Amino acid sequence: MTPKKNQLKPIDFSVRYPNLSTVLMIEDYLKKNNDIPIKITQLRENLPKKIMFKTLKVALDYLYISGKIIYGPKGFQWTYQESKEIKSFLKDAYEFKYDAKKRN
Repeated sequence: MTPKKNQLKPIDFSVRYPNLSTVLMIEDYLKKNNDIPIKITQLRENLPKKIMFKTLKVALDYLYISGKIIYGPKGFQWTYQESKEIKSFLKDAYEFKYDAKKRN
């Protein structure tokens, strides 16, 4: 059974799952280079940190399922656009900074 576009795959514990900073690093790179599709090998070579191929594929699968990227024969491309309401909300939002070292 293959999952549909917005359906998550069952958890496979033999695969290395990316942490949040890895997914954000991939998102940032794709956002900055959204003018042309990028092949997975080119993406892997140009990321600031080295990442395992299977981990990269899992992160790209997540971004595809969540509707942030598209995939075609020429590669991956960033397509997600934040709504104006979200941008205005985040602009006026209070940023909370937590420092674990200063904790009592």
